[in-house]
Amino acid sequence: MGSTAAGALLLLLLAVVPAVFAVTFQVGDIGFWNSGVDYTDWVTGKTFRVGDTLEFQYGPSHSVAVVNKAGFDACDTTGATQTFSGGDTKIDLTTVGTMHFICPTPGHCQGGMKLAVTVLAAVPPPATPSPPPSPKSPPPSPRTPPSSTPSPKSPPSSTPPKPAPHSPRKPKTPPPSASPPANGTPKSESPSSPSPTTPSPSPMTSPSPSPSPPINAVSKGVMMSYGMMAITMLLMYGIMS
Repeated sequence: MGSTAAGALLLLLLAVVPAVFAVTFQVGDIGFWNSGVDYTDWVTGKTFRVGDTLEFQYGPSHSVAVVNKAGFDACDTTGATQTFSGGDTKIDLTTVGTMHFICPTPGHCQGGMKLAVTVLAAVPPPATPSPPPSPKSPPPSPRTPPSSTPSPKSPPSSTPPKPAPHSPRKPKTPPPSASPPANGTPKSESPSSPSPTTPSPSPMTSPSPSPSPPINAVSKGVMMSYGMMAITMLLMYGIMS
């Protein structure tokens, strides 16, 4: 926003400054461009620069011719570069150097209607202050370097570790004494079994097996089977024959 405003102000100054510093000179002042005026005396103390303007005001019997140094000295308009008439002529000073003007009416230049103007370079416009630069962001703070000194290690403890307390051992319970058998003979104790022997359950009475059939009944059954087979074969043979 600030740079845009500064650029617009600079363009405005460039457009206004030449108009402010440019000067329009009324040739001869109140005497105008006319006979009987000393124009050498009129230019004394005046400074003419590129961009200024000379205004000639004259009557119908006069005119303005732009000539070189030789034509100015000889009051000769033969080599005139420009000639103006009309009573009000404005000529812009565009180049550095001396410009020469005379009145082409015979006898007027010899009577003093001639003007030599030295033109200087235009005054440069005042320097426009440049807008202040926008503040830069501060540089980032430097990082803290890591410490090169190693942290001291804690010294080992000189106190020896305390031994873990031992729980007192419980005394072993002696195994109960075995009861003597019914027949009166003492039973030897087993040293590895601390607990009394669990009595085994009483055996269940198994059912008695059924008696096998007598041998004679089996023989009778087999013989009857063979007889039946023989009869069947005989019947089949009789039917087939």
